[in-house]
Amino acid sequence: MRWRSWLDWFRASKMISVQAAGCAPIVKAWEAGKSASGTWISEMWVGPQTFAAGLRVPKAFGDYLILDILKKSQGTAVAATDEEILAAMRYWASVEGVFAAPEGAASLVAYQKLRASGFFGAEDTVVLFNTGTAYKYLDVIETQEKKARAEVATTRYIGGIIGPY
Repeated sequence: MRWRSWLDWFRASKMISVQAAGCAPIVKAWEAGKSASGTWISEMWVGPQTFAAGLRVPKAFGDYLILDILKKSQGTAVAATDEEILAAMRYWASVEGVFAAPEGAASLVAYQKLRASGFFGAEDTVVLFNTGTAYKYLDVIETQEKKARAEVATTRYIGGIIGPY
């Protein structure tokens, strides 16, 4: 398809909202289809938890605008777990050389989920935004990696033969 201008392309684009699963008021409202007199609303997220500080927003300012844009553009809202975000950060760093901030890596998680579900087709052009670097998260990443290794280390493998020979 040929576009006359970037504005035509933008108007034809599906907008996607990505939030951390531990703090996802937009995703929750989108999935619930919450609307009050035609205006979308989200509820305050209680106890937000995610290592992605930029995604720890319990009530988005202008949530009704975000939800309205998602609806008008035939987009969607997706949640990404901290584990998925960390895996996406690792993937981008090892495969593409991009040391993406967790907020940007969440967009890769959303893309992977939507591509797997068929929301995006092979011919679709998709733009992922990474608005920061993971360098400001080095201490947090180390903590998350240690946490993941500790969970694996709690599994005890016993092997071999025990008994008299």
